Amino acid sequence: MELFNSILGTLNDFMWGYILIAGLVGLGLYFSLRTKFVQFRYIAEMGRLLTDKTTISAKGKRGISSFQAFTISTASRVGTGNLAGVATAIAGGGPGAVFWMWLIALLGGATSFIESTLAQIYKVNDGKDGFRGGPAYYMEKGLNARWMGILFAIIITFCFGLVFNSVQSNTISLAMEGAYSLDRLTTGIILAVLTAVIIFGGIKRIASVTQILVPIMAILYIILALYILITNITMLPDMFAIIFESAFGLREVVSGGVGAAIMMGIKRGLFSNEAGMGSAPNAAATAGVTHPVKQGLIQTLGVFTDTLIICTATAFMIILSDQYTTGIDGIQLTQAALSFHVGEWADTFVAVAIFLFAFSSVIGNYYYGETNIEFIKYSPVALFIYRLAVIGMVVFGAVVNLDVVWGLADLFMGLMAVINLIAITLLAKIALAALKDYRAQKKEGKDPVFYSNSIKGLRGIECWDEKPGTESRNQ
Repeated sequence: MELFNSILGTLNDFMWGYILIAGLVGLGLYFSLRTKFVQFRYIAEMGRLLTDKTTISAKGKRGISSFQAFTISTASRVGTGNLAGVATAIAGGGPGAVFWMWLIALLGGATSFIESTLAQIYKVNDGKDGFRGGPAYYMEKGLNARWMGILFAIIITFCFGLVFNSVQSNTISLAMEGAYSLDRLTTGIILAVLTAVIIFGGIKRIASVTQILVPIMAILYIILALYILITNITMLPDMFAIIFESAFGLREVVSGGVGAAIMMGIKRGLFSNEAGMGSAPNAAATAGVTHPVKQGLIQTLGVFTDTLIICTATAFMIILSDQYTTGIDGIQLTQAALSFHVGEWADTFVAVAIFLFAFSSVIGNYYYGETNIEFIKYSPVALFIYRLAVIGMVVFGAVVNLDVVWGLADLFMGLMAVINLIAITLLAKIALAALKDYRAQKKEGKDPVFYSNSIKGLRGIECWDEKPGTESRNQ
């Protein structure tokens, strides 16, 4: 096991120390410039679009609502990364890691917009009453590279459905053990049973569960964070000074140094908000909207909700408590920080919160694997085996060593991001053209509507109707 961890560490250091830092930051800046910082200019529009009703295509396809697609992707984003991941980043990289988490979220908002808009453009009918899509689909239809799509589909299925879900159950079991001394295997079995009930119910059940759980758990957690910030308001200037000084190596804290801060901040930031990783587009594609850009904007809002609000809340509570200097890591650090601020009952609160956060992530993660298995080949047998594997990994993750599950998560998360970043760079011009079309219609006072021939030369489109009056000319 020590040798395995060593190999994982070497691979992750290379990928995250060189390839992904340049890729995520560089492309995030590039997409921000090309979209004229769409992630900031359209914030008000993002909020308004959440209430958009589901549309029905000319072929009778409905999909799910924008808000439901938002909650499915947010369910996957908002989880272990927000409580345990942030704690791990601060413990390993010092308070400066928080600054780099912010940066990757601000720049990553543009990257998320590009990938989710592409997912909407190239979505396909799911054979029932809705849609499915994601990177595998736009790699096949947009780049004519089915081999690339299959490679991505295999990696995301293994990464999210299996590895990431073991991370979630690992964190839940540790939190329950810390709060109630509950046996970790018992926790894993209970979580596996609950997971089975949901995932055998299909996407509609997933959507109905997440749209209830996600807002409730996020609001409660933010209320507690605001209370802690208000009661420690005089300490906030010093806290921000520590974050910025540590971010640039001006004040080395813990295992600190600027390199550790950057690597841990970007690594855990991506794990939490998933911008550029290629996961959220799978949820974005399921929505029934009148224009792909609408869902691109909504998914960008998800990045900000995750990192700038929920992750930041956790980070502030940890830094203000000073517990990160004690050598505690993971979810236990978050529990210790909250106990410092509000008393021992915080252990119970964190245990319940991490259960809701992480369980909703298990549900969202499962769906990403399902839709990509169906991309490769629809097979009820393969889906059944996958569901059993997900349940098995939930139990496995609950009892295995913390370092193993995080190391595997980092490796496969990095591989996913590399493949997806290549694809969206090659297809960015399509998303940018869609944004141009959206802006033009908004200027005319219209509710933007997208057609399969809205972008000249666009091919591989299945779910968008042709503009009325142009069908005959194209026959």
